[in-house]
Amino acid sequence: MTLSRRLAFALVATALVAIFEFWGGAISHSLALTSDALHVCTDVLALGVAWLAALGTARPADPRRTFGYGRIEVLGALVNGTLLLAATVFIVYEAVRRFAAPVEPQPALMSAFAAIGLAVNGGVGLLLRGAGKRDLNVRAALFHVFGDALGGTAVILGGIAIAVTHAAWIDPVLSLFVAAIVVVGVLQVLRDATNVLLESVPGDVDPGDLEQHVGRIPGVVGVHDLHVWSIGSGSRAFSAHVVLDDRRLSEAADVLRDIDECVKRHFGIAHLTIQFECDNCPIPVEH
Repeated sequence: MTLSRRLAFALVATALVAIFEFWGGAISHSLALTSDALHVCTDVLALGVAWLAALGTARPADPRRTFGYGRIEVLGALVNGTLLLAATVFIVYEAVRRFAAPVEPQPALMSAFAAIGLAVNGGVGLLLRGAGKRDLNVRAALFHVFGDALGGTAVILGGIAIAVTHAAWIDPVLSLFVAAIVVVGVLQVLRDATNVLLESVPGDVDPGDLEQHVGRIPGVVGVHDLHVWSIGSGSRAFSAHVVLDDRRLSEAADVLRDIDECVKRHFGIAHLTIQFECDNCPIPVEH
């Protein structure tokens, strides 16, 4: 099964879990289960971003979109992340309201729905585990999936605790716990998406280290006007002015090849634009 099909299957399965848990939260009167359903929606967001990234990578660039379609995933992440934050505010409001007017949920239904969601969540994790070792987007989605497993486990244990103690306050406390997990995940997605739109340097790239790597290539005597940014998840671009010693054009082509291999191997940069400048080249005299 191809990566895009695995992601599509995982996306559909996770979306169904979210709908299932929203329904379970409504019939069991469990705000914690509803919060966990909202947390599953962050998994849907992360898997959707990974799926769009896989599709965008496969779709070729065209004359109007010369860098391709990698930033479609970024736009989707911003929209969905904003909606999820708004929904989290509603969950927090409901939790505070329930502290004032406690509502004891049906713990058996609450735990049962959470357990089914957790089982599907585990299946999605196993489906994507192998791909996560090779693809950064899938790895990020897996972190969300594992975070949801934590939330689902908390709801199951909370349902058991409510069944034993009949303490209605456990449900809103759990909902606030899961809401906090949602906020952390969504803020991370929004931060990463905003950094891409601002064309920030990728977090794991040190511009000084990159400049040193290029500067050590034979024939290079200086580097300036260096820029490195992300086009989309896993797609990076690099441009710089590179000063060479006095050499033939054919030798400059060899230097360009060495720079290309260096930035690909050490920094995962695929798009490269270099402007060569000559150091101490003789200036032609006009007659």
